[in-house]
Amino acid sequence: MASGDGGPSSAPHRHTNRLAKERSPYLLQHAHNPVDWYPWGQEAFDKARSEDKPIFLSVGYSTCHWCHVMERESFEDEEIGRILSDNFVCIKLDREERPDVDKVYMTFVQATSGGGGWPMSIWLTPDLKPFIGGTYFPPRDQGRRPGLKTVLTRILEQWQNNRPALESNGERILEALKKGTAVAANPGESPPLAPDVANRCFQQLAHSYEEDYGGFRDSPKFPSPVNLMFLMSYWSVNRSTSEGIEALQMALHTLRMMALGGIHDHVAQGFHRYSTDSSWHVPHFEKMLYDQAQLAVAYITASQVSDEQLFADVAKDILLYVSRDLSDKSGGFYSAEDADSVPASGGAVKREGAFCVWTASEVRELLPDVVEGANGGATHADVFMHHYGVKEQGNVAPEQDPHGELEGQNVLIVRYSVELTSARFGISVEKVNKLLAAARAKMAEVRTSRPRPHLDTKMLASWNGLMLSAYARVGAVLGDKALLERAAQTGYFLKEHLWDGERQTILRCCYRGDQMEVQQISPPICGFLGDYAFVICGLLDLYEATLQTEWLQWAEELQLRQDVLFWDHQGGGYFCSDPSDSTVLLQLKEDQDGAEPSANSVSASNLLRLSHYTGRQDWLQRSQQLLTAFSERLTRVPIALPEMVRSLMAQHYTLKQIVICGQRDAPDTTSLLAAVNSLFLPHKVLMLIDDDESFLCQRLPVLSSMSRQGGVATAHVCQDFTCALPVTDPQELRRLLRDEATEMRAE
Repeated sequence: MASGDGGPSSAPHRHTNRLAKERSPYLLQHAHNPVDWYPWGQEAFDKARSEDKPIFLSVGYSTCHWCHVMERESFEDEEIGRILSDNFVCIKLDREERPDVDKVYMTFVQATSGGGGWPMSIWLTPDLKPFIGGTYFPPRDQGRRPGLKTVLTRILEQWQNNRPALESNGERILEALKKGTAVAANPGESPPLAPDVANRCFQQLAHSYEEDYGGFRDSPKFPSPVNLMFLMSYWSVNRSTSEGIEALQMALHTLRMMALGGIHDHVAQGFHRYSTDSSWHVPHFEKMLYDQAQLAVAYITASQVSDEQLFADVAKDILLYVSRDLSDKSGGFYSAEDADSVPASGGAVKREGAFCVWTASEVRELLPDVVEGANGGATHADVFMHHYGVKEQGNVAPEQDPHGELEGQNVLIVRYSVELTSARFGISVEKVNKLLAAARAKMAEVRTSRPRPHLDTKMLASWNGLMLSAYARVGAVLGDKALLERAAQTGYFLKEHLWDGERQTILRCCYRGDQMEVQQISPPICGFLGDYAFVICGLLDLYEATLQTEWLQWAEELQLRQDVLFWDHQGGGYFCSDPSDSTVLLQLKEDQDGAEPSANSVSASNLLRLSHYTGRQDWLQRSQQLLTAFSERLTRVPIALPEMVRSLMAQHYTLKQIVICGQRDAPDTTSLLAAVNSLFLPHKVLMLIDDDESFLCQRLPVLSSMSRQGGVATAHVCQDFTCALPVTDPQELRRLLRDEATEMRAE
């Protein structure tokens, strides 16, 4: 089994391969397999060519449940290890380190097998061309499903006896994929009409919406923050229509149900990866950094549009989890926490959810006190178990637990409102709230003594960029200085550890060393499009939250570099990886906003925002060219690109410039900023002009004519270079921004 921390184990190992020298937690988990593993790189490619052997490429990540299963069953198996090592050049790849390579071969697997996922198993020629691919294989045949041993034997036979057919078939599929994945604008074309595309995206989402518990399919159910953010943006421009109201209802209902569900960790905060059922009850227990980042933004946005405290509380709750469990002292954020861990009751075999679930007897033992004044002498445990659906026999249905790992266990899910629980036990709402909070704190303490799941301590530029946005945006809305300081710390971390100033290059990742220091591999992996796009977006959000122009300056610098490295001058849009890398066989432009938004979707918005901060018209045009390149996809299946539809809407409705003239940190300035941050304004840029401001005034000379009125902080609200009358009163500013939003949408 993969070691708990991905690091060295104290027990002596029978086998050690060259992955022991790597830093990736996923590669380290395979360092003691009886397989002659190589990391992705020239040494492995040269060996395959010199020995004329096929390559077996196995791709996964360190918190992937089925990757652990395949490692334990197949890669720890001496016989399979021998077959692999003797006949293939075996390469292990962490998909989070090299998303470019992963995307190429996943595209092949999806095209040839109709499905995809991790672990991904691919067989390549010595020149890296795929000819057979799949995902998880059991070690031996299971009914009609061939085992890995059988698959390896058949591939070897084909390689020896039928190699030309294998190679030409792979070549043919690769050529078809090159044509099928091309994304480019036709000459003279312009982006599709935003209202039409947005309406179609809304209709497609409404069609797949599940009304009882929210979300966009029956099961499994994923959080899909990109959908929720689109729905709230769609509402913001369609507030008075039935479709707009329905869009908002869909988003808020989904967020509310997720917050009450078992996918939300009620004891230790944060959200699990997805729900295996339709009611958000039984999750796949892994926790990913990118989910926390996007959900924190979605929840704080929901608090802005609804004024509901629940949503703001959940946003804070997510950041509490990330600050406590996924934070490095350098300011960076770790990638993920595993679903599997060793049960507290003992035994060496890890189980999914063992760290998170509870038996009824554990709850009773922990919360035995009688609640004063409660009906029938109820204990704290009685109240807690009623509220969170804890049952004596466990609350997980057998169909949600195919491996029997959760038998007799309970996943906490809010079954009743606090008001109903209060009525059931005849005690006040305030008392129920206090009792539940105290119980959760006790349970959190117990959890700290349980064996922890494996933590992937790799720090990725792209996911840190997403998290930077989360801290900046939540901090700005709540006016929380500590969150804003944490956001700034992340900005400094990115600059110190994931930016090579000499080569003007973002680095993809860094690692936590054995002494808790930040480490880098040599040579480091250079950043991909997503690293640039997400960091730039995070820096723009950090500027709007702190109004420190150093972040705006760095965002401008990074955008210039992104354009040089990834822009497609022929077809428009950005390639996902450096087009000059000959080891990456497909030049892809990702055309889906999935678990993470597509980097092109985020770039379209970044370019638009930056054009308003810098006055650079070429960035406005580039944003339009990008959207034009994706026209066909946006028009036909906008549900695949909800984040890009938001960027298209921002182009269409044009950004409002909100310029605050005032002294930084002065109470009157702070009040105006708080008024702006209290509203969800998806189509705006925010600027501060104080006595020291030169960066913005140099780029936008018109700002020099704006000033404070009567010596007090003043807001100037402009659109298309036409400004409303200056405003000094925060309530008046809030009203102006609200009214303008409503008027503009009506037009």
